[in-house]
Amino acid sequence: MIRSSLTPAALALLLLVGSALAGCELEAPSRPPVAPADVPRADLAFPEGWRFSADDLPETGRGGAVSTTDILATQVGTDVLAEGGTAMDAAIAVSFALAVVNPSAGNIGGGGFMVTRLADGSTSALDYRETAPLAATRDMYLDTAGDLTDASVLGHLAAGVPGTVMGMWEAHQRYGTLPWERLVAPAVALADGFEVHERYARSIRGSQRSLELFETTRNTFLPGGEVPEVGSTFSQPALAATLRRIQAEGPDGFYRGETADLIVAEMERGGGIITHEDLAAYRAVWRDPVTFTYRGYRVTSMPPSSSGGPTMALMAHLLEQHDVAALGWGSADYVHLFAEAARRAYADRNQVLADPDFVEVPVARMISRDYAAERGADIRMEQATPSVEVGPGLVIGESLQTTHYSIVDRMGNAVAVTTTINSSFGSKVTVEGAGFLLNNEMDDFAAKPGFPNQFGLVQGEQNAIEPGKRMLSAMTPTVVADPSGELFFVTGTPGGSTIITTVLQTLVNVVDFRMSVSQAVNAPRVHHQHLPDQVYWENRGLSEVVVAELEARGHTVSQRGGTSGDVQAILRLPDGTLTVYSDPRLGGNARALP
Repeated sequence: MIRSSLTPAALALLLLVGSALAGCELEAPSRPPVAPADVPRADLAFPEGWRFSADDLPETGRGGAVSTTDILATQVGTDVLAEGGTAMDAAIAVSFALAVVNPSAGNIGGGGFMVTRLADGSTSALDYRETAPLAATRDMYLDTAGDLTDASVLGHLAAGVPGTVMGMWEAHQRYGTLPWERLVAPAVALADGFEVHERYARSIRGSQRSLELFETTRNTFLPGGEVPEVGSTFSQPALAATLRRIQAEGPDGFYRGETADLIVAEMERGGGIITHEDLAAYRAVWRDPVTFTYRGYRVTSMPPSSSGGPTMALMAHLLEQHDVAALGWGSADYVHLFAEAARRAYADRNQVLADPDFVEVPVARMISRDYAAERGADIRMEQATPSVEVGPGLVIGESLQTTHYSIVDRMGNAVAVTTTINSSFGSKVTVEGAGFLLNNEMDDFAAKPGFPNQFGLVQGEQNAIEPGKRMLSAMTPTVVADPSGELFFVTGTPGGSTIITTVLQTLVNVVDFRMSVSQAVNAPRVHHQHLPDQVYWENRGLSEVVVAELEARGHTVSQRGGTSGDVQAILRLPDGTLTVYSDPRLGGNARALP
């Protein structure tokens, strides 16, 4: 039996790691912090025609809470908590369960990030992002004319070395209290067979054409050439066998032995470049989290190789220079200010952030209030600043199918996890005999610096491809403490380049606008990422009057055809009650224990 060898006392000692980034931060004067609403604000009105309600109520309880994008995964997490497991135990079990029931984003063939906050206030960040194979080269996705091909998005060559299994193992070694075998067991049972629900069938149906491109993928997810019917039992025997090897052997059941042989054979069959050496060399990395305050609330998020924490910190400090609450939620003034802050933060994000093990990354400067004061000095409330006039202010000396889940246990330990295989169903390649999809994360590198990737992000040389390097991410799992130091908010989302702006909007909603957790999640969202120079807004998420005002200020405003993000959030009220809510945009599920 494989168990964590660390005692609770040793675990606590290991977690007493201060953030090296917090020291550069100075408190800024702001209006006094206020508690969020414990019931939906009666005076809050979303735009006419918006499809989600301001009156929805969250789940509540004191014994722990789980919010994921899938009802079966949420059940796995709450079962672990009910058994006495911690939030960290539940997070590991949920991760493996999502690899079965949410294959468009849940994975063992991808990677992700985990942010933790223990009940004693100590925090940590785990980077289990994929890495470029050792045979990767800077221009591997360019044709003979120097133009980008689709090989970074589709097929075997698009895959980075997966990190999820090693990430979950590292989390268990540091935090686990229940046996590893117990935490992988629910995923094994689900792979043996689960009842198909509408959300699962819809995800397969929506990607049917691309799932038909590769024979093993087609045979795995479209048995008999058809989308599995709601109510039928769907089983994945090859994936179940892979999960059993992981259950029995830990990471050696994935990165070595039979599973590794199957991965390498798939690479050789399809022209990929991941080798046994790549798999054996993969390591997850514990990093100091990015920590900053917003109006007295202490925010803990991911550092590079995620861009989430630094970019969100800069945006938050730019917003903090204004009385956001006085502008009014959803007003043209607020959307304008938010877009101007995002424009500047993404200009820096796209040019200077990358894997800190390979390049110098100016995180401390980027998250400082002094820098935010300089960066925001030219924001004009009456006029948009064209992005061509906003270059990076710092110099150097992801379809949107990611998934996020948030968990808090009865002791007050909190875990926020965002994980992905990048596009919906990743590279579309399923490893024959192993039953899982491979990611297409190599597209998150600047395959051709200065040119947009599939999310429209125009990134620089810092994020160019190098062997063993981690590609830059926008994933932003986040845990927030209130001004008294108590756990306050756990949040995160998928959404490619929109992740950072979505997460920050949920935080601003509860802090500045005193929304309940359900209102904060249901509220319409906007997005700006520097280039292309557009304010994106969700379908019917802004009124015609606000759109006209934004255009009058010089903004190009673009309405999305659908929705943005899939937030899973937990808000702790001052009396200790946990309120938990799953984004209705994609039909997730949240539960609280009494």
